[in-house]
Amino acid sequence: MESIHKTVLLQETVDGLNLTDGATVIDGTFGGGGHSLLVCQKFPKAKIIAIDQDAGAYERSKGKFKNLGCDIEFINTNFRNIPEGKVDGVILDLGLSSDQLDNSGRGFSFMKSEPLLMTMKANPISEDVTAHDVVNTWSEETLADIIYGYGEDKQARRIAKFIVDARKQKAIETTTDLVKVIEAAIPAKFRKSKIHFATKTFQAIRIAVNDELGALALGLEKGFDALRVGGRMSVISFHSLEDRVVKKFYKEKEKHGKGILINKRVITASEREIKNNSRSRSAKLRIIQKI
Repeated sequence: MESIHKTVLLQETVDGLNLTDGATVIDGTFGGGGHSLLVCQKFPKAKIIAIDQDAGAYERSKGKFKNLGCDIEFINTNFRNIPEGKVDGVILDLGLSSDQLDNSGRGFSFMKSEPLLMTMKANPISEDVTAHDVVNTWSEETLADIIYGYGEDKQARRIAKFIVDARKQKAIETTTDLVKVIEAAIPAKFRKSKIHFATKTFQAIRIAVNDELGALALGLEKGFDALRVGGRMSVISFHSLEDRVVKKFYKEKEKHGKGILINKRVITASEREIKNNSRSRSAKLRIIQKI
């Protein structure tokens, strides 16, 4: 299946790297290949090290790179495992791709009835944590902590209690099952928000399943270490927790004389882009240069 993902802040992310032809770039979150493709189109002699935890990501998008001059190497791993070596640019797009959200069948979306997996891996093994494990085996206190901490949901304790009560009757197997539990937990007056009442809980569980904040911290360090002096890193975040981690990391590098902030103010999507792709609304781009 070909990728349907629309890359967010595409031009801004690539232009912000200030590349020249022959540059080596790590695309740490290859996804639908949008950023890598633009790099290849603008710089045909570039080398792309494309990384994605989803083994199917490159298969869905590799056709786009036919007849382009750049050298592209795909590595099936999480960006926390960025390889050592010196590169000119690093891209991290922390958003969930449309391919995963709409077509993976792994339970990322509360709009479809799918098995509760929420893992970025296309083929998880028995040792991998899944959303099914989280909602059916984790303690009420832990559930409340992750829903509040990662989802920033004020109804966290109530949702956690309802999840634990529901699973005592029968296992919570699908996204639909989980949405029904969340709906029962949320008081009616809070269900009419612009944001769907299940959004924050699904976000929190997905972050926990994939250890996304832990991966981000490691990915930032390894990505920055891999940069040559003068090289740049572009990071796109989609919620406040991620953005705080990125902002703090950049500020630390600046404070210790290791980096320069390219954009003092966060870069966001234009009204035109938001109109064409509503998922770009919450995107925030920050760029740093190594010195």
